[in-house]
Amino acid sequence: MTFTKDPHAVLDYTVDWNRWLVGDTIATSTWLVPAGLTKQAESKSNTAATVWLSGGTAGQSYTVTNRITSAAGRTEDRSFTMRVEER
Repeated sequence: MTFTKDPHAVLDYTVDWNRWLVGDTIATSTWLVPAGLTKQAESKSNTAATVWLSGGTAGQSYTVTNRITSAAGRTEDRSFTMRVEER
């Protein structure tokens, strides 16, 4: 999955874990954000995790990863690419 954002934008991105969890819930959620992007805030519900991102350098792409641990003890990662472009 790839998203595009302006380097001056502050936007939220959500990973919906509902289908993977199959009745389980998110116990912890961690966002791995590479240097160049700034994590402004993060939140989670029982089945989704959200991160607010700002920054980035126009012309660069970054991989952002959400790592969760479920209430049952399962751990999994989901990543997306953030392409930064002047808009």
